[in-house]
Amino acid sequence: MIQFRFATLFLKPAPFALAFALVLSGCSSGSLLSGVLGGDESSTVGAKAGKGGALAPDLSESSDGAVAGIYNEGLAHLQAGSYKKANKTFAEVERKHPYSKWATKAILMQAFSSYQANAYDDSINAGKRFIALHPGHKDTPYAYYLVAISEYEQIADVRRDQSRTERAVEALEEVARRFPDSQYAADAQKKAGEGRNQLAAKEMEVGRYYMKKGSYLAGINRFKKVVTDYQTSNHTPEALYRLAEGYMALGVVSEAQTAAAVLGHNYPNSEWYKDAYTLVSSDGRAPQVNQKSWMARIFGV
Repeated sequence: MIQFRFATLFLKPAPFALAFALVLSGCSSGSLLSGVLGGDESSTVGAKAGKGGALAPDLSESSDGAVAGIYNEGLAHLQAGSYKKANKTFAEVERKHPYSKWATKAILMQAFSSYQANAYDDSINAGKRFIALHPGHKDTPYAYYLVAISEYEQIADVRRDQSRTERAVEALEEVARRFPDSQYAADAQKKAGEGRNQLAAKEMEVGRYYMKKGSYLAGINRFKKVVTDYQTSNHTPEALYRLAEGYMALGVVSEAQTAAAVLGHNYPNSEWYKDAYTLVSSDGRAPQVNQKSWMARIFGV
């Protein structure tokens, strides 16, 4: 769960003023979340500096006082950890003042408060709505990131269906691809790697199952997917060994030798390589790359 530290709410009885800059920190998963909603100078009337340097729009000459009060209430609920109440309050802002700058911010805050309440699908829906309505907004990268980590938080155990993991990886990769220079890119890439590792683990689990049943070709196809689609995962050494094992069981010795050779080339100190070397060398053979093998082409050996 991401924990957020809020800038002090800067409230004035009259005129109404709000410091709505948020400082985000302490993400348990190592995320770098900062500046969800900084002051928007272009939309403020006589903006003043609030505590901590946050811009506080002076609403004394504006009709925004009432909506600012509701928005402020939502922030207060967030600060108190009442995320469901905060979400309802931000939804009220959007409903009552749909064309105001506060409504724009309120949509993103609904996504944020839903995430904090572990209502991840609601966070995804609100984040996607923000993106659709405000594709060029300065906070759109954060909206993409919120959607992605909300998918990420729902990744299931490897024994379950991994469709959510696939969506999470796709969303995280989109963040890194669209916003490579943003503060979210590095964390998105890291989480995407963790997701790909999970997908590889699922393929390994199914592949081992087929091998135990003697369905070697089916098992080989699963291990092939690991080394093809998830080559950077930590499951690749075992997958190469299992390929050697499966090909030996089928009597396709040259492919078994190739799998072992590729394993030795890339992971020479791996225990899996030692086992693979023993496996393919049982009849005086040795690991050797068949240049016509699909593995030689993929690994470039």
